[in-house]
Amino acid sequence: MQEPFAGSTRLRLAGLALHAYTASGTVLALLIVIAAIDGDAVRALWLGLAALVIDGTDGMLARRLRVKETIPWFDGAMLDNIVDYLTYAFAPIVLLWTGHYLPSGAWGAVLAALPLLASSYQFCRVDAKTDDHFFLGFPSYWNVVAFYVVILGLGPAATGVILVVCSVLVFIPVKYVYPSRTKAFRSLNLLTTAIWLASYAVLLAQMPDPNAIVVAVSLAYLLYYAVLSLYLTFWVPRRRVA
Repeated sequence: MQEPFAGSTRLRLAGLALHAYTASGTVLALLIVIAAIDGDAVRALWLGLAALVIDGTDGMLARRLRVKETIPWFDGAMLDNIVDYLTYAFAPIVLLWTGHYLPSGAWGAVLAALPLLASSYQFCRVDAKTDDHFFLGFPSYWNVVAFYVVILGLGPAATGVILVVCSVLVFIPVKYVYPSRTKAFRSLNLLTTAIWLASYAVLLAQMPDPNAIVVAVSLAYLLYYAVLSLYLTFWVPRRRVA
């Protein structure tokens, strides 16, 4: 029988450093909340971009360093979920609440609670990430929602509708593309995601007067992502059956 892979001390230390890299997202979440309380939405979104970069790279590095094998006693997936909940759900909703992007009073509180409750459910689903590397249900991209609410200057009514719709979509079993892992169109997904991240940074740098062309490029990625996810969920399986 083949011995389990243990790896070198250097590899284990690299794995521990990677877990610390992932865990730094919790600090970014705190800084996002502080920026939101200070009323600095743009600073909060810059910090959110840093969190996106960490989340988009730590999984790839973890697989490369084989951290599951070198540090088997540490649950990196649980750490990732904790960080993602804080940076993708909790902190962005705090930003929307403190920035008065939600209705005032009880309705605003309800609308703020919906994404948090929906994401609490989703992050505990064992099939939230499918075996073929998709997200099942709307993947709690509340940080992306908050980004567009701020960039586009959406009002409380429009923001509330978006939160309700996306909260419902968490429970609808559409398979959303996992940009760094979904095999179908992977190269194109990585390229378009990189362009979107660049547009995110450009739009923040242009605030409070974002360029309409850059906004259009950024929104085009959302359209591509949605159409591709629906295509891979519904059209491709039908073609295989036929």
